[in-house]
Amino acid sequence: MFDSGEMRDELQALKGEVTRLLNTTGEGIFDASKNRAEALADQIKAALDDLGETLGEQEGHVTNIMADRPITSLASAFALGVVVGFMLRRH
Repeated sequence: MFDSGEMRDELQALKGEVTRLLNTTGEGIFDASKNRAEALADQIKAALDDLGETLGEQEGHVTNIMADRPITSLASAFALGVVVGFMLRRH
């Protein structure tokens, strides 16, 4: 009436199928996550490249301003140093 061997075989087959599905799902999630991480890394790299170019341009601009007005630049640097010194002294 009740065949335990046949039931055990069916359960083993079901276990194998569930394991295969879980592994497939895990691999799919891993691949999707990996692809998303790579896309995000590419976006970050592009943003950093743009930032580097912008900073390079601004560095040249600041250098020109400092060369055109050396006394003003020196006075500004001194004032900034005094302000930072006072702030650090308080804390």
